[in-house]
Amino acid sequence: MSGARPNPVAEPVAQWRRWLVLGLLSLGAATVVGRAFQLQVLERDFLRQEGNKRHIRTMLIPAHRGAITDRRGEPLALSAPVESLWAVPSALLDSPQHVTALAKLLNKNPRAFEKFLAQRKDRKFVYISDPLPPADAQRALSLKAPGVFSEPAYARYYPAGEVAGQIVGFTGRDGDGLEGIEKAQETLLSGKAGSRRVIRDRQGRVVDDTLESVAAASGKDVQLTIDLRIQYLAYRELKAAVAENKAKGGLIVVADSTTGEILAVASQPGFNPNNPPERRSSGTRNRAIVDSFEPGSTVKPLLVAQALELGVYQPTSMIDTTPGTYKVGALTVRDVHPQGVVDLAKMLAKSSNVGAAKVGLTIGAESVWSGYQRFGLGEPVYSGFPGESNPLLRHYSEWGQIATATASYGYGLSVNALHLVRAYAALANDGLMPHLRLVQNEQATPPQRAVSAQTARNVRKMLEGVVSPDGTGIRAAIPGYRVSAKTGTVRKVSETGGYHGDKHQSVFIGMVPAEHPRLVGLVMIDEPGAGAYYGGLVAGPVFSRVMQGAARQLQIPPDDMPPPPPRTMAQPGTASPVQLAQHGTLPPPSPEQAR
Repeated sequence: MSGARPNPVAEPVAQWRRWLVLGLLSLGAATVVGRAFQLQVLERDFLRQEGNKRHIRTMLIPAHRGAITDRRGEPLALSAPVESLWAVPSALLDSPQHVTALAKLLNKNPRAFEKFLAQRKDRKFVYISDPLPPADAQRALSLKAPGVFSEPAYARYYPAGEVAGQIVGFTGRDGDGLEGIEKAQETLLSGKAGSRRVIRDRQGRVVDDTLESVAAASGKDVQLTIDLRIQYLAYRELKAAVAENKAKGGLIVVADSTTGEILAVASQPGFNPNNPPERRSSGTRNRAIVDSFEPGSTVKPLLVAQALELGVYQPTSMIDTTPGTYKVGALTVRDVHPQGVVDLAKMLAKSSNVGAAKVGLTIGAESVWSGYQRFGLGEPVYSGFPGESNPLLRHYSEWGQIATATASYGYGLSVNALHLVRAYAALANDGLMPHLRLVQNEQATPPQRAVSAQTARNVRKMLEGVVSPDGTGIRAAIPGYRVSAKTGTVRKVSETGGYHGDKHQSVFIGMVPAEHPRLVGLVMIDEPGAGAYYGGLVAGPVFSRVMQGAARQLQIPPDDMPPPPPRTMAQPGTASPVQLAQHGTLPPPSPEQAR
């Protein structure tokens, strides 16, 4: 039996298959090595960045916002640590029992909460709560709901609430100032946020926070010139007067006439900055600064001051207002109660439009205009408050006889309340007009000369007659203090042109004490609807109560009051205005006195 002989054909085939397998294995190995080289060497930085994008996050560390305080250090705005809950909706929806439990803990309707999450299922970040106290946030996190986390922040709290809401303003959810001083002083208050880099897993949980970090820099405190004691008094009396007179609104400003520091500023309607829904109301407007109005008779003392400065009139000059009307082209200027021949003091005490028009036309349009300019009625106050309204005072070259006459008693121009307060501060400060300030930290601007000291004193003396028994502002008398003041009853401009016959703004502005004034205050009641609308009757009593309280708080000594007139000079059984005021029984003024 002979042995098997090898197949000469099978041997080359086996060799070929061996080399084919080896080649394929070598090619695969080369591919793997090449790909590894590409990933580990050529694309290493790119892939690291892409990985970091998916796992490394930069978390902001909120900066502590500076406080806002009044002039005495009382807090008006403070920041407290809070935590906001956020979630990855898809992860939370995978655990329905946690959705229900979390909704109940957050006082939310479970079905509405689930619907809220479902509508945002594709998102990776959704806030599910308002800022919470840290203890409440930790209580929610203790549920260990999947995809639920917290974010530290600071919430703003306003201890004075509505009393100072319009001046302080408020911040948004991100902590940025949106209104008032919060917005005006944003750069100083906000500070600078810090940051830290962390590694998160696919569900958003922080698994490593040992990477680099930058500490936050706290904001600086801002101290206002506001005195919270006077602010509260002004707010309370204004709100009560608006309600009592069934008015549309009102405003009040109290300032230190020597330094220009604003001690109180408020308007109605108001709002509470601690209540977010109220932040969208019209009450957020600080009407004393952002709204303008025609000043009416309150500009007459400024007109008289200019006439005295020019030497055209003297304090003893007489003006014939007979018969109580005065024809200026197509315009007839009228006095409610004709006074005949009067001096400048009586013209102001009785608020004669005829007398003011004659003074204005005598000194001329250019002089009237330049006089108002000297008192700052043609330039901004530059209070630094957001939205401050600009004045409207047309150039005298655009005036005719009628415009000159009407401007002389306060029509055809518009200002905000701070313009009038600044102008009267010049009269109170012996002719030096201070720059009005709201922030103590700001550098004081030197005052500018408006009129001579003697002119300012003469006008102040004349204005004492306004709060005398024969004046239009008797109800603004303050026991123990002499008051220099002026009333104004302004007809409002109609939307269709001209002036309303039954819509008024009742204005009262004055200085206390009259001899050496320390305070200037202005009150305006917008559209009183309870019957009375004269400035002396509606706004005067508010001025009296607020300024009396402010003088007491600031310990301003009373004037040396003149002795009461002998009994023979008054009607039998009557008391002097000072005595009546001391007992709180001031009689209602006549229409002439209240005008």
